[in-house]
Amino acid sequence: MAYDGLMKDIRTLVALGTPSRVPAVAHSEEFDVRWYNRGTYEEIITDPDKLAACWIAAVKGFDYDWAWLQVDDCIVYEVLGVGCVGSGNILRATSKYLPATKETLKGLKMPNPHKDGRMPLHLEAIRQVRKEFGDRVCVTGRTEAPFSSTALLYGIEETMMLMYGDPDLLHATNEFFVELQTLWGQAQYEAGAHALWVGDCNAMSNMLSLKHYTDFAFGPCQKLARNYKQIGVLSFMHASEEKLPYIEKQAELGVDVLSVGPGADIAAAKRAVTGKCALLGNLDPIAVLKNGTPARVAQETERILKTAAPGGGYIFGPGEMVPRDTPEANMRAMMRAARDFGR
Repeated sequence: MAYDGLMKDIRTLVALGTPSRVPAVAHSEEFDVRWYNRGTYEEIITDPDKLAACWIAAVKGFDYDWAWLQVDDCIVYEVLGVGCVGSGNILRATSKYLPATKETLKGLKMPNPHKDGRMPLHLEAIRQVRKEFGDRVCVTGRTEAPFSSTALLYGIEETMMLMYGDPDLLHATNEFFVELQTLWGQAQYEAGAHALWVGDCNAMSNMLSLKHYTDFAFGPCQKLARNYKQIGVLSFMHASEEKLPYIEKQAELGVDVLSVGPGADIAAAKRAVTGKCALLGNLDPIAVLKNGTPARVAQETERILKTAAPGGGYIFGPGEMVPRDTPEANMRAMMRAARDFGR
């Protein structure tokens, strides 16, 4: 259950120390809504009271050490004019992108997080969750890294082409999103978020060469991480990365915690980030958590913890999103094993 020393433990591990127990988290937004069973995903995320109630119930029901208000990738971009689709239990996703032109960038207006779109609803849910738990749970909001933000504005294909056709526009759009995501992150921090989940899956090794990552994605993300440090909010960065050279590079971003994908060698990842940032990961959410038995889940949780926890600077969790239809028994087995072997 949530405990008074949780944020002290997280700050200890962020400082690369050894906490009193290893925090255990789950990227479980869809699973939690299904388990909560008080409405469709769309109904939950468009009502701040329902959104807060769902995450409060999930934290209490499964003993998560965070309340992860990730929701979906559209909150910022639908305000900027990007088309988004989703209904019922299908998460919203960007679909109709804006033209990748200087005119588009010039016409963008910085949103007001307290007035525009679903941003105020998200802030209200954060306030309610923080009021419920105080510092006994790590209340975690959400942003995207600048390169991934640009890809969600123009579309991934157009963004990739900008690296060759108009790199200046790509750099300028990334800078716009450094400012926007700083503003959005600060609003969440002021609403009560201890940390921000910074998604950058459009900049992972499956999408960019290491040179292109370094030339176009690394610098803006590093700037954003510095801004979050100045604000005082923790940054948990996730690109679902599994390749060691990229993990080594991402460890230089200046983020507080680096989350790695389920295919990464957790021992190698821990060595790569040691002395640079804390690590989060990386139970396989499909092969193990969804499709395995409770015994298999517990066994793999034990293996990961015994590999990554020694020496501190580590948070246990899945390496990617938990599928909606994951068996409840498996989620409970994961959290029980995380408690048993994370002390």
